[in-house]
Amino acid sequence: MADEKGSQPTCSEESASVIPQKYIKTNADLQTFLSSRTFAELWAYMLRLNSAVVDKKCSSVSLSEAASSVKSIVNMLKTLAEWAKEIEPTQQASRFGNRAFRTWHERLCKNVESLMRSIVHTWDGDYSKETGRSEEHVARELAEYLKTSFGNETRIDYGSGHEAHFLVLLYCLSKIGVLHESEDEEVVLIVFPAYLKTTRLLQTRYMLEPAGSHGVWGLDDYSFLPFLWGSSQLLSSNRVLPNVIYDEEALGELRDEYLYLDAIAFIREMKTGPFAEHSRMLHDISGVNGGWKKINTGMIKMYRGEVWQKQPVIQHFLFGALFRFGS
Repeated sequence: MADEKGSQPTCSEESASVIPQKYIKTNADLQTFLSSRTFAELWAYMLRLNSAVVDKKCSSVSLSEAASSVKSIVNMLKTLAEWAKEIEPTQQASRFGNRAFRTWHERLCKNVESLMRSIVHTWDGDYSKETGRSEEHVARELAEYLKTSFGNETRIDYGSGHEAHFLVLLYCLSKIGVLHESEDEEVVLIVFPAYLKTTRLLQTRYMLEPAGSHGVWGLDDYSFLPFLWGSSQLLSSNRVLPNVIYDEEALGELRDEYLYLDAIAFIREMKTGPFAEHSRMLHDISGVNGGWKKINTGMIKMYRGEVWQKQPVIQHFLFGALFRFGS
């Protein structure tokens, strides 16, 4: 852990057991993080995943043929979804913020280290040899990111900051050799949809409040990455144009192939009224000149500006030995 002065933990053997903690308290702290090698590597990883799915349908990969690490993560996410199906929503006066989510999250916290060990055990071992850290130590550290990837149990909300913690978890799994660059396509088109399926189940079953939503003026109440990576899937498409979001028949046919269209279809299921009124930004984007390539470029800039450069979002971020602050 950090000492009293807040110095960063190292990966040395004597500090092998690291519990990530918050470091960003001021805008200066945020700028330190944004100019760090840690953020540069994370951003490069996100862009690498974006490039891996250019013009790729979800059906271009299959779970049955995926890497064992990918299967392990998907199985873990399915377990979390099963818990949500088992834990009934509480009868309460308020429609939103169902308290049963706290029960689900409590179960996650009780089991999170064993869940992470089931994933970490697929690593190649080089990270352990280099640092002296054991599978148990790494699983304990990464468990904190997993716990934060599905929403806040006190506020009973979920947003792009929680989604960003899942991105960091994927980055860390790549860093220690659980995930490899050859599996990037599977990460975006198999693992991430499984994550979305679980988070959407939690959102709808426990009516999670949007965390930090800009309402009608924001991109989406909960997520960002489905639009970023999803626009990359359609980058060169001349058949599926951005205005497809108004073709409900096409959305129904294509949502399983494209993350962007699946996200649009989900919004349409959750919200009533004219799309242009409740999702103004997505409506405006559908008419942009330059097609999907311009949309993808814009999403990358927006993701940096609206998520990673926002102190109210990033102040909650956790830093440890794998995802270090200010280095």
